Amino acid sequence: MDVTRFHYGPNHPMKPHRLALTHALVVHYELDKQMQVHHPYRAKLHDMCRFHSEDYVRFLTRVTPVNVNGFVKTLPAFNVGDDCPVFPGLYNFCSMYTGASLQAAQMLNHNNCEIAINWAGGLHHAKKFEASGFCYVNDIVIAILELLKYHPRVLYLDIDVHHGDGVQEAFYFTDRVMTVSFHKYGNLFFPGTGDMYETGAESGKYYSVNVPLKDGINDQAYGQLFSPIMQGVMDHFKPSCIVMQCGADSLGCDRLGCFNLTIDGHGECVKFMKKFNVPMMVLGGGGYTVRNVARCWTYETSLITGVDVPDDLPYSEYIEFFGPDYTLRPDTSRGIENQNSKQFLEQLKITTLENLSRLDHAPSVQMHEIPPDLASFTSYQELKENQSPDERETKAVTQSRVEPQNEYYDGDKDNDGESVDPVNWQCGM
Repeated sequence: MDVTRFHYGPNHPMKPHRLALTHALVVHYELDKQMQVHHPYRAKLHDMCRFHSEDYVRFLTRVTPVNVNGFVKTLPAFNVGDDCPVFPGLYNFCSMYTGASLQAAQMLNHNNCEIAINWAGGLHHAKKFEASGFCYVNDIVIAILELLKYHPRVLYLDIDVHHGDGVQEAFYFTDRVMTVSFHKYGNLFFPGTGDMYETGAESGKYYSVNVPLKDGINDQAYGQLFSPIMQGVMDHFKPSCIVMQCGADSLGCDRLGCFNLTIDGHGECVKFMKKFNVPMMVLGGGGYTVRNVARCWTYETSLITGVDVPDDLPYSEYIEFFGPDYTLRPDTSRGIENQNSKQFLEQLKITTLENLSRLDHAPSVQMHEIPPDLASFTSYQELKENQSPDERETKAVTQSRVEPQNEYYDGDKDNDGESVDPVNWQCGM
């Protein structure tokens, strides 16, 4: 079973099938020919336990729709229920999308690519001890922990309409990971975190950057915030690697979103970050109007590969999903009032840049020989040996390495199925 065939259940807004539509568009635009495409590693229990509690991960390995009644007392403890249901193949689903992000991290660590894409990943709400917001295993945190073995500073950027709370919480006390999230905040909007005054603590003070927005923000207003803030982040933090979560629920017309961004506006964020020429992992995330999710991630794949694609969609087995216009970048804005006043946005920008200015310099990390990669090397080597020569990655160049501090929070405690491998494209630009 591949990652597109899993199903959260009737009427659930999360649709893994959106990845099949994305894959079809990418292939029919022939963007896959501009990339190295790899069959992804499957994360094991010990990989997931790098961040999550063993009790929680073992629960995921055991629970099924058939035996779920035997876990009645355990389900609430792990926040598994309506939003995060038990569905057939749950653990395999987690293993696939998490393994793809983990392999992407290893590819970046070994200089096998400059940009790695895993549209199946980006499940940013999962917590150390529990599921949250349709997310079970936080592939982002696990991938960042792997990146920290080689990279002194990792930037996490989240443009999902929902706050990237699980990733922020994991790295709230460290200065080696800066988390930046642009999201809707207020009026009990999920997850309820991400106020601009959540700035980190202890060694991580001012390394959590939150840009809380109101309903209806459009491309122009979003860009006026995004560009100067991210320029400031890059200037002050100087990351050696970027992880970017590209949740498409920040588009207008999303089933669960409340922003007014177009696919062009969303893509401008990816284009802006790419220009820094810093190794980057690009992940999916939220997105609940399936046809627009596929359009958005396909367009951003074209931006990453540097290929201009026509707006008229190529014919594919899913072409009927994209009517009546059958275009790649339709106007997804809608008649929602932009509640973000110029004064509000200006104050947001000023406060955020002031906080960044309090970072005297990028934190330094003592260099050491690193331990083995997180994933099982035996399995990974077998995987590479079984690849065709056309798929096999180039030999990595060994570079200076960083001993991981592995600092993260350790307290108590976002539409519509055909077959394709997880959308994990490794891009050597």
